Amino acid sequence: MSNSQTNLTLYNAQFVDGLAKAGVESAVVSPGSRSTPMALLMAEHPDIKVYIQVDERSAAFFALGLAKATGKPTALLCTSGTAAANYFPAITEAKNARVPLVVLTSDRPHELRDVGAPQSIDQNQLYGTHVKWFAEMALPDAAQEMLRYVRSAAAKAVHISSQSPAGPVHLNFPYREPLIPEYDGIFSGEAFSDSAAIHLTQGKRIVNEESMEDLARFLGEKEKGLIVCGDLSAEGFPDAVLRLAETLGYPIMADPLSGLRSLPTCAHMIVDSYDAILRSDKIKKEAAFDVVLRFGAMPVSKALTQYLKTHHLKDHLVIDGGGGWRDPIGAVSHMINCEESEFCRMLTKHLGAKKEKSDWLIQWLNVNKAAKTKMKEVQNHEEMDEGRLFYEVLQQLPDSSSLFVGNSMPIRDLDSFLFAGERKVRLYANRGANGIDGLVSTALGAAAADQPLYLILGDLSFFHDVNGLLAAKLNGIKMTIIILNNNGGGIFSYLPQANQPKHFERLFGTPPDLDFSYAAQLYGAEYRKITDVESLAEAMTAAESAEGLFIIEAVTDREKNVIAHRELWKNVSWEIETITAGEEFWK
Repeated sequence: MSNSQTNLTLYNAQFVDGLAKAGVESAVVSPGSRSTPMALLMAEHPDIKVYIQVDERSAAFFALGLAKATGKPTALLCTSGTAAANYFPAITEAKNARVPLVVLTSDRPHELRDVGAPQSIDQNQLYGTHVKWFAEMALPDAAQEMLRYVRSAAAKAVHISSQSPAGPVHLNFPYREPLIPEYDGIFSGEAFSDSAAIHLTQGKRIVNEESMEDLARFLGEKEKGLIVCGDLSAEGFPDAVLRLAETLGYPIMADPLSGLRSLPTCAHMIVDSYDAILRSDKIKKEAAFDVVLRFGAMPVSKALTQYLKTHHLKDHLVIDGGGGWRDPIGAVSHMINCEESEFCRMLTKHLGAKKEKSDWLIQWLNVNKAAKTKMKEVQNHEEMDEGRLFYEVLQQLPDSSSLFVGNSMPIRDLDSFLFAGERKVRLYANRGANGIDGLVSTALGAAAADQPLYLILGDLSFFHDVNGLLAAKLNGIKMTIIILNNNGGGIFSYLPQANQPKHFERLFGTPPDLDFSYAAQLYGAEYRKITDVESLAEAMTAAESAEGLFIIEAVTDREKNVIAHRELWKNVSWEIETITAGEEFWK
């Protein structure tokens, strides 16, 4: 090898092997010239599986999905120029959702920057505060101190990305030509033995015993308490928070993304129809709590958020093992930086014996039972509105399957119709920045590691990322997609904008009038179009035995969807306001 080729080969090989030894098992690569050295060595490494996606925007979301499903940092590689800019939406989602990504952008060498060279933009600090760490890497060099430097950078990148709170990191690699390394068999040499690994050890934030004893005394005097759980992946959390809830005698308001609703063992303590219950202004006001313990991200439900905000002068304890500040309603009274599962276990120990079921707990569980009975009347709807459709999809999912849920109305229908203990499914969503972009690609990334997986999303969300379907073909991924096609932005029909009929359809409804059968044909997917519940069951059965992509397009009516949802909520409010009539009910 020439000297420049030796530098290129050994430097990049040490970095790639450093990623693998630190725990990176997957890399998503988009084709490009300047990224050639890293791409070839990633493909050569025996412990890294490379996935290909041509579109960098979709590739980044695909990597996001892989990291969500595996819980491990995923590497992401592109060439120089605007390719790197296309990563931005997924990086913002990863930062807000606490998903570990190792973003690797290739760049022109320093002498070709800011001089009009093609495919060159300023890539330093490109993602600003949306990444946890940035490094402008040195040019390839095979000197021993440089090989130690680049290997250390790989381990540091993995460590920072996965350290709580997890998130993306960005390393920018400048390369001079020639760009072809001598990669064949490079990782079989002694330089890449296990002895070269840098071992990473993660710690956890905990609260000292004295502070925990004080908290136990404080909460022991609070009978009217709530536990609110959002999206959270702390190991052992479901069992730990259940024991805490039983000991305190507090009901758990569990967002579907918390995973608690999918566990039958937790169902007896869970209030799962809070979104419907708390649409009543009367209940919001009268069901006043003394204290709330909140874990994880803020739940999807706007009604729950408004309820918590209504009682902002009460004690709000936010427990966050990532050391963040998750308080969008500005009500926090105690910000507790402690690993969530450990917090629950320690507090339960200090509280001692379980409380008897209090009137407060019994009241909430009874109200929830009544509300849930009314919400389940959706299955009696003769027409296939989106509520009925979503309920039926949940009933027909295979046991222990996974469901990726799109934003806007689908995630809200999941909140409404996933009842505790009835369906054992693993749930995914992009609720960091809550965008409708990249959902197809994120779901495909999750499906690459978690089978079987179903994606349910709206027609505009599908359109936003239709080119993400290519990843299924390039990487041999099976997934079923259910498109809720109401011909436009359905969620706006529930918002004040719907009261502006003069410009509503053009500005907010935005009906695209698209025939998605052509998208299925373009990407080699099987396709079914349905208009009733019976044909949904047939399509879901066919999807189970299909290979690759299977697209089910369910046609619904936006106006009828709104009417059906509001009728359900109205019935719930009437029922629970009748049950709770009288000033003494919540006393």
